[in-house]
Amino acid sequence: MTGAEISVPATELTLVITTFNRSGYLRGLLDSVAALTPGPVRIVVVDNASTDDTQDVISAAASRLSVPLINVRLPVNAGGAGGFAAGVERALAEGASWLWLMDDDVVILPGAVAALAKWTGTYQCIHGRRLDEAGQPFFWQHRFLPFLGIHIPIRGNVFRDAPVFSTNVGCFEGMLISADLVRRIGLPDERYFINGDDEIYGWLASRLTDVVYVNDFVLQKVRPQKQIDLGIRHLNDSSDLSRFYSMRNRGHTGQYLLAHGRYSRTGFALGTLLTAGKELLRLLAVEHRIAGVPSLWRGWRASRTILHDGTWQPMPALAPAPPHDRKHQV
Repeated sequence: MTGAEISVPATELTLVITTFNRSGYLRGLLDSVAALTPGPVRIVVVDNASTDDTQDVISAAASRLSVPLINVRLPVNAGGAGGFAAGVERALAEGASWLWLMDDDVVILPGAVAALAKWTGTYQCIHGRRLDEAGQPFFWQHRFLPFLGIHIPIRGNVFRDAPVFSTNVGCFEGMLISADLVRRIGLPDERYFINGDDEIYGWLASRLTDVVYVNDFVLQKVRPQKQIDLGIRHLNDSSDLSRFYSMRNRGHTGQYLLAHGRYSRTGFALGTLLTAGKELLRLLAVEHRIAGVPSLWRGWRASRTILHDGTWQPMPALAPAPPHDRKHQV
């Protein structure tokens, strides 16, 4: 399968940011956007009902940026998944051709937009590389295994022989995706709240076209995290809320696999055990505590309810763009 030919100007990109109570990180990200040449044509910031000074940061940035900043303030915290669903929907309504999705705890490196733009003539779903807080390459090279319903790390230098690594998993910390592909998939699934929404979105994209990871550094994480190096991957610290959703959202992932005829009861059960094992290792080896174990149990119980919900439906595809907006048709 090959990506469709799309030719898009380097600046025809809409940046979609989701934020919640991290105004300091958001300020740094918007400062990095202001320094970009070329930069995005518009910015959509989704504020997940923050209670800090996030709205002040957005207003200040809007007054100094040279491109429109659209402030979408949600009445409740819908999580990263709900935030990206709202942001993507608004970006499409504003006429976006390409959407660059990212969390608030990164900064954009100089030249990033131009670096990614050179791939938009070939691919429809693109991930650039990231640096960690210390300026070292951040590990992100995985593939999703439908049999297990999890993504697994790929060892070694995936760019040793080519500047493109083909994958089938997504990450909303820097996914660049064409609006036409978004319409074919549908909005990100807000039911995930956090954890796994981008993973499954990348897998859904891979069923329609190539999903790639390219050897261009475009982002740097700025939020410090505890982590350990396991050789084939790094394992970061987390939270009990995240642990709950890592298990609970297994139900939604299983339903997507069922909907696409890729669900294996045995394989999925094994994948659930592996997910729980990873979270236990995270607790013991990274966070040095066991108090988060009940969150895993509650999440697993919730996942069973979702997985056996006979009314569950995948997110629907969206209406195609009007004829006058199809100059970048996939």
